Amino acid sequence: MSGKLQAEIRQKRPFASPAAEAYLNVLRTADRLGEAFESVLKPFGLTPTQYNVLRILAGAGKAGLSCSEISERMLTRDPDMTRLLDRLERAGHVTRAREARDRRVITVRLAPKGRALLADLQGPAARFERQSLGRLGGKRLKALVGLLEEARETVR
Repeated sequence: MSGKLQAEIRQKRPFASPAAEAYLNVLRTADRLGEAFESVLKPFGLTPTQYNVLRILAGAGKAGLSCSEISERMLTRDPDMTRLLDRLERAGHVTRAREARDRRVITVRLAPKGRALLADLQGPAARFERQSLGRLGGKRLKALVGLLEEARETVR
């Protein structure tokens, strides 16, 4: 099984270290999974980043979240949260309102249209997860999650 990435990227020399090979495998895998998930979202008119925001807001419930709270919870960082929210608001997926207690704070909430879109995406997203990673099985997936979490801890 070792050397598969080396062949994929047509690298002639061995990797500098097992850590380098693992790191590049994580990057390659994330890119491939991301690209495949983009194709699931495309018919729904969403990007993965927009989908992430909608899921975050769904989890927040009716209270909603401030822009900074959404940013903190994102899976990948988006440097321009304002534009991202502008697009979602124009599409009718989210609403924004200034807080009466502190006019500097804008609370973002999932709009009914955004909630319906997430409901429509539930099946396709779950199928994608099963098809892309499900064949690893529960035990190996749990081990993978643990390894990835441990790796993230080292870069905080």
